[in-house]
This record gives sequence, C-alpha cells and structure tokens, in this order.
Amino acid sequence: MSDDTRNPAEDPDAAAEASLQEGIAVDPAQEAATEAADTVAAQFAAEKERLEAEVAALKDKFLRAFAEADNVRRRAEREVADAKVYGITGFARDVVTVADDFERALSTIDAEAREKAEGTLKTLLEGIDLTARALTQTLSKHGVARIEAEGAKFDPNLHQAMFEVPNPEVPSGTVVQVIQPGYTIGGRVLRPALVGVSKGGPKAAAPSEPGTAESK
Repeated sequence: MSDDTRNPAEDPDAAAEASLQEGIAVDPAQEAATEAADTVAAQFAAEKERLEAEVAALKDKFLRAFAEADNVRRRAEREVADAKVYGITGFARDVVTVADDFERALSTIDAEAREKAEGTLKTLLEGIDLTARALTQTLSKHGVARIEAEGAKFDPNLHQAMFEVPNPEVPSGTVVQVIQPGYTIGGRVLRPALVGVSKGGPKAAAPSEPGTAESK
C-alpha cells in the first residue's frame, strides 16, 4: 500500500500530522494575533521614527538657541568693554583742548627766560609744567595717547595736512611741523594732528620685504 493511500486511522502519525495541518490552516485566532502583533510592531516603529525626528528637531533648536545666546553674551561683553574705553570720548576731546592750553602757555616763554625765572614766576611756571604732566598722565591712564606726528610719514588716518612746506632735504610727504597735536583713544583717532607736510624732496623709500636680498 502506498503512502498516499494510507488510512489515517491505521497510521497514528499520519493522523496527527493531518490534524496539525488542519488546525494551523483553520485557526483564525492565531492568524489574528499574528496580524495584531505585526500592526503593533509597525506602529512602534513609526512612533520611534517620529520621536527620533522630534528629538533631532529639538536638539537643532537648542543648539541654535544656545549659539544665539552666546552671540548675545559676546556682543554685550564687547559693548560693555567699548563703553568703558570709548564712553569718555566726548569728555576726553574736551580735556585735550585744556592740554593744548597748557602747552601754549608754556610755549609763550622761551627756554632762556624759563631758566632765568626766579621767585613767583619760576614757581608759576613749575606749577603749570607739573599740572600739564599730570593731565597727560591722567589721559594716558584712560587710554588717551598723543600722536607722535613730527618726522613721521603723512598718514591721512592720523594727520590732517594744513599746508605744504618745500624742503628738498627730506622725503616728500613727511610731517615737518605740528600745528596742533592729535590724540587717539583706545587705538581710535580722537582728534587728528594738524600738520605741515614736506614737498619737493626725494620719494620715501618703500620698506623692503623681509628676506629680500638687495641687488648688487
């Protein structure tokens, strides 16, 4: 007798296998449970993807907000620092005119007369000189520095040319006379120096680059 024509009742193993196959094929509860598990897994996967996207978006917003807050902090610190340095600009501009007055007062008396001065005049001159020095030191303490213009190459950022002086002995564009001293505050020009500039002399030599050998 072939396997295909075996009677399940006569073969217990065959009967069990047939019963198992019939149970699997027709068990709707197991099939529904499997479908439900797949649906739940898909929902969890979708929810996980949504939450990860939300976390990434929140992280990006946090980093942007942190960067903006850091920029605001840096800007505020810079503004405070600038206020400390440049907040007295108007006052300093007025004070340097007082320094000009002291300098003009001292320049009205030549060196020989100052050496010969005695008594009250000598005391007065010494007092003016000491006061002028103290004023200069106070300005320097607050970042106000005098522009040393005489003998320097004319710089339109620091100097204001009032006239030209023919002088063939010095390079053209050299400051040969200072009419009014200039000042800077915190590295910025507070007041340009009023100067006279030479003309008619040789051109100023361009600075040679480091490491460049001179031609023979």
